[in-house]
Amino acid sequence: MSNQKVIVVGAGVIGCATAYLLARHGFAVTVIEAEPGPGLMTSYANGAQLSYSYVEPLASPATLKKLPSLLLDPQSPLRFRVTGEWAQIVWGFKFIRACTQAHVKFATKALLGLSFLSRNELELAIERDRLSFDYSRPGKLVIYNTPEAIEVAKKQMEFQRTLGCQQTLLSTHECLEREPALENYQSYMAGGVWTPGEAVGDAKKLCDDLVRHSTKMGATFRYLSNVENFIVQRDRIQAAVLESGERLEADYFVLASGNGAASLGKKLGLSLPVYPLKGYSLSLTLRAPAKAPQVSVTDLRRKIVYACLGNKLRVAGMAELVGYDWSVSEKKLQFLMQCTEETFPGACDFHTDIAPWVGLRPVTPTSLPMIGPARFTNFLLNVGHGSLGFTLALGSARLIVAYLNKQTALIAQQGRSFKP
Repeated sequence: MSNQKVIVVGAGVIGCATAYLLARHGFAVTVIEAEPGPGLMTSYANGAQLSYSYVEPLASPATLKKLPSLLLDPQSPLRFRVTGEWAQIVWGFKFIRACTQAHVKFATKALLGLSFLSRNELELAIERDRLSFDYSRPGKLVIYNTPEAIEVAKKQMEFQRTLGCQQTLLSTHECLEREPALENYQSYMAGGVWTPGEAVGDAKKLCDDLVRHSTKMGATFRYLSNVENFIVQRDRIQAAVLESGERLEADYFVLASGNGAASLGKKLGLSLPVYPLKGYSLSLTLRAPAKAPQVSVTDLRRKIVYACLGNKLRVAGMAELVGYDWSVSEKKLQFLMQCTEETFPGACDFHTDIAPWVGLRPVTPTSLPMIGPARFTNFLLNVGHGSLGFTLALGSARLIVAYLNKQTALIAQQGRSFKP
């Protein structure tokens, strides 16, 4: 056990998970968050899927091949708009360079290892502290619309089987047996991949519960507080400086500020390739629960995910590289509602509160988050998780604990792939 002081910058799901496990291991934790509460930005209403076996990086030869058509199609789930930012240009070049089969295999293996670690840590936390965040393990069905897409999925599935994934290739008929609510959508289905044990949950509620238990263990959360800069003394960070001018000293500092990481890192001389990937979601009230999916569903054709959370259906999709743009597109929201009605007709109520949400996922060109020491002896990164933040949160936090406790075996096994 340790009583060393750690300041965590950021109270999204990554920061909250980091604070929770650090407090669990005896560190004196203070979390600094610019928003009025935890999980109010990217984590607030994400896709709700804990997809431990679906971590293949966005950068791949298949994505590169389809990029021109994807970017020119106005209905494309992937959209790019030139902002003129140098950070976007650099990110784009690095992304293209990462679109190799060798990188896909390396990143998939690394991310699977981290996701399995995260699953284990989350299940321990649920058992130990009875975390309540609409968690369930209904399994996940990914549906594909062409035989060619099925063949690509089959190859990836065979590779992932060597890494410990348990997945089954299903025909269209078998998909409908697994999820009867897809009956009206079967003309768009060529088959699917079923993964048992995959889970769903509400990331915002998880943040709230992690904060509650961290606070019980002595952690402090300071909201409406923005880190403006750091005081550096030789090779160490001495203090974080808030906008108010207040200086907060600690033994260690962990940057877990998601989309804010690049600008804060720049003040420390770090060039962090983290750029926002915009997405949308709706939280729809179920009108006819029997017509809604009972399992977690991903429609790969439209890049849309569906997950039931209590009496709500969380629908999420889109990936837009459009800069730090928080505006809500009514066309995108209408598209999500149209897709939901076409896929699960009659299941949802579109006339009451649809709870529209926009989130900016902090993603790296390689899809590999940066976790571990960076430049200074007492400064660690836990950033760049993209759309996998919810899935990887507890595993990433466990790696931070391993670095501070000098647990070399875990670092050697997991940490090297995510080295900043």
